Amino acid sequence: MKILHTSLECYPFAKVGGLGDVVGSLPKYLNNIECTTEVIIPLYDNDKIKAQKLETIYTGDVTLGETSFDFSIKKSKFTALGFHIYFVDIPLLLFRPGVYAYPDDTERFVSFQLAILDWLVSLEAKPDVVHCHDHHTGLIPFMVLHVEKYKSLYHIPTVLTIHNAQYQGGFSYDKLNYIPPFNFDHAGLLDWDHHINPLATAIKCATMVNTVSPSYMEELQEQANGLEGLLSHEKAKCIGILNGIDDSTWDPETDPMIIKNYSISTLTSGRKANKKWLCEEFDLDINKPLFGFIGRLVYEKGADLLPDIISEALSNSDINILILGSGNADVEIDLIALKQKFSGRYNTFIGYDERLSHIVYAGADFLLMPSRVEPCGLNQMFSLRYGLIPIVRSIGGLKDTVVDIGDNGFGICHRNASVEDVCYSINRGIELYSDQKKYREIQKKSMKIDNSWNNAAKQYKELYKSLKHLK
Repeated sequence: MKILHTSLECYPFAKVGGLGDVVGSLPKYLNNIECTTEVIIPLYDNDKIKAQKLETIYTGDVTLGETSFDFSIKKSKFTALGFHIYFVDIPLLLFRPGVYAYPDDTERFVSFQLAILDWLVSLEAKPDVVHCHDHHTGLIPFMVLHVEKYKSLYHIPTVLTIHNAQYQGGFSYDKLNYIPPFNFDHAGLLDWDHHINPLATAIKCATMVNTVSPSYMEELQEQANGLEGLLSHEKAKCIGILNGIDDSTWDPETDPMIIKNYSISTLTSGRKANKKWLCEEFDLDINKPLFGFIGRLVYEKGADLLPDIISEALSNSDINILILGSGNADVEIDLIALKQKFSGRYNTFIGYDERLSHIVYAGADFLLMPSRVEPCGLNQMFSLRYGLIPIVRSIGGLKDTVVDIGDNGFGICHRNASVEDVCYSINRGIELYSDQKKYREIQKKSMKIDNSWNNAAKQYKELYKSLKHLK
């Protein structure tokens, strides 16, 4: 069975969030269970991609309205990923250092999808399934079904994975001519709230739809940024499959990015060495419990709560807090301003540093995840793998993966995304940390949990096999 994943992100070539980790890991695990899985993403202007040896395998041009753009499909000769990866090169639209947040993102995303479909039409050995990730590839299921140019792809089932339903990629009807000619009787499939909505379109047109955790699928029936009714209507073809992590990349015994490697048996000395480096680097006290946050500083992650959480917790508790992330400018300013007030007890790194994030997992004592929205969450799985106790709001994938210590579990859970709930959970963490015997037992328990992609890959394989009966 041949599967093609279409995505804007794929670690290590392009990663903004969990999407990059998923697309960079799942295909490898699928290939281990007798699938032939490949990935295609845009060719970005970054050092990781520039270091690749690329072979051009197809050339063409895509038309958006009255403007045409030359493109090529390039295949990487790099094989260490565990799967083949292809890049869509559209120099005038895609070859940029960033993934998102350009004023012409609609043109970029649509052209990316058109180039993929043009290439697929040319192939003799076509994929058995096209797997689309988020709204950026959400027009593919519609075009496969209804665009005359792509009628040779009609028999190919499509899967849509919703990583985050808050982002839907909507654009106005004055750009309808970006989509190649189709029977206008089907134009309603593109419409949602008087706009073309790629995510809504994909939900309507994909053969199957899944979210990245079972709880998130349930939550979207109640709150999905306007798509609640649609998801409820289409629920017969919707399922939740919990993400996993690449346990060969995220392994404290072999991780080349951390200061000292360790196993369950050497957990205490290994984590102490990593904590020592963090405390020296960020002027913190190694003898105090260290609470960390890793992620985008955005509303969905509860990042706007962090300044008040930090002020409240540090005013009443003898702890350290370290924040790693970037995002909302106002939140960044507030976090930086607190450094002087709580010097020696708090610090922040504004930006993203892959190596530093690994060391935080290996050296901090607790991880804060006060998310308002968390479709799956990978950070809590990384933390468990490294013996870092997660403090999470019970929502989405966090609810599916973290059991509270009060229920004989391995994390600390709270109900609301609020300063009060998080600070209460921090105090529970301080109490746990004071009992080092119990704390170490829970760390060791967490490190034994299998959150790898093995189980999820089997579920995806079964999903792909079921599609043969649906189309």
